[in-house]
Amino acid sequence: MNSRPLGLVTGASSGIGAELAVLLAERGHDLLLTARDAVRLEAVAARVRQAGASTEVLPLDLGAPSGVSALVGWVGHRDIAVLVNNAGFGDSDPVVTADAGVLAAMIGLNVTALTLLTRAFVPGMVARGSGRILNVASTASFSPVPTMAVYGATKAFVLSFSEAVAEELAGTGVTVTALCPGPTLTAFADRAAMGSSNLFRSAMGAQEVARQGLRALFAGRRIKVTGFQNALMAFSIRLSPRNLNAKIAKAMMAKS
Repeated sequence: MNSRPLGLVTGASSGIGAELAVLLAERGHDLLLTARDAVRLEAVAARVRQAGASTEVLPLDLGAPSGVSALVGWVGHRDIAVLVNNAGFGDSDPVVTADAGVLAAMIGLNVTALTLLTRAFVPGMVARGSGRILNVASTASFSPVPTMAVYGATKAFVLSFSEAVAEELAGTGVTVTALCPGPTLTAFADRAAMGSSNLFRSAMGAQEVARQGLRALFAGRRIKVTGFQNALMAFSIRLSPRNLNAKIAKAMMAKS
């Protein structure tokens, strides 16, 4: 019987998700990995195996109507010790010009899929008296983000949801951590057309973000903002008027 704990990582084909998978493998976890890109997913699986873990992969679009149920069915009766809800994407078009289908897909993946996956695996964790959930939010959780209004709103949901569920589960042995990275060097910025914005001039590496996230997860912290400057910014936002925060965020999102 395999005694290694099992982790499930969504959005595991690149960036923060890939690094979280490898670091979990190095910590002694076997992995279930899912993402849309089958080729990149297999490449990450190879890195996980090199770290001494066994892994299975499921190429899947979690944002599709049957995505969550397909993933839950694939996991089956296996006990998930660590759930990493990392899958998500952003878009930098103002609402007036944004594609309605893209906005709906973003909400479906960033909010609905994350919520339903948490709901699917929490009962088993509570029954066993142990489990850890890492929900990848963003520093965008703390402030309105003009030109990324829907993305910022989805990440604000992730933060609020994570904090609330963490309190609901207090004393059960199950913890929930919201990881709030600032700008990070991943393919996310390219997909969201943000790479040339002022915000990304001091971006962190994905591996360091993942490393800080896992330390916070296993310490049972409810929120982890990666990097001192990002943490300082998140703190200052809470003391500033929200209309001022929105103006500052708009300036930071301007493309150079």
